[in-house]
Amino acid sequence: MINNDWDEILSNEFSKPYFKELTTRIKDEYKQYTCYPVIGDVFNAFRLTPFHQVKVVIVGQDPYHNEYEAMGLCFSVPQSVAIPPSLINIFTELKNDLGHEIPKNGDLTKWAKEGVLLLNTIMTVRKNQPLSHKDFGWLTFTDEVIRLLDRKKEPLVFVLWGSHARSKKSLLKNPNHLVIENVHPSPLSSYRGFFGSKPFSKINQYLIKNHLKPIDFDLSHEG
Repeated sequence: MINNDWDEILSNEFSKPYFKELTTRIKDEYKQYTCYPVIGDVFNAFRLTPFHQVKVVIVGQDPYHNEYEAMGLCFSVPQSVAIPPSLINIFTELKNDLGHEIPKNGDLTKWAKEGVLLLNTIMTVRKNQPLSHKDFGWLTFTDEVIRLLDRKKEPLVFVLWGSHARSKKSLLKNPNHLVIENVHPSPLSSYRGFFGSKPFSKINQYLIKNHLKPIDFDLSHEG
């Protein structure tokens, strides 16, 4: 399904009754309605960031629900799409934190290939209906993904922005990992502590301290 080590890591989950029901329900939804991302992109985060390469986990909620925006990576949009407001705020903080220029587009594929798992906890959505698939079983699946990552011996950084992502902190038990949590970068909340929080430098300081290669967050030359 994914064509890397996630297939083996998640094999038990894929065989559980709830996941089979989820798969059936998603197929029916995609037949009856316009849903995002396109079916072939639903597992993009896992394809682009194999389990053994994960260094950072950024937790999102559900995909963008407007046409052409969702691409299977939380916060990311294709190069041809206008950068959404929350991502603009992320890029603004990135510039203030590390000095990287704000990129011309919102495609975060480079981050994914660097080892940043961009995980939406609800992985599909019906067009123009945010959270429409929240009761399909995705949360059961992605909670288990977070637990599996938490069990990794190698130090990871979990980035939890906003109340939904922060609710996942209870799944994290491993003292080897760093948890960065804050308000959501949306225009509604970003001024309540997101700006000035320097998450990117904190991520890389932690990775370097643990003898791991830091993430190259610079997207200014992409696209």
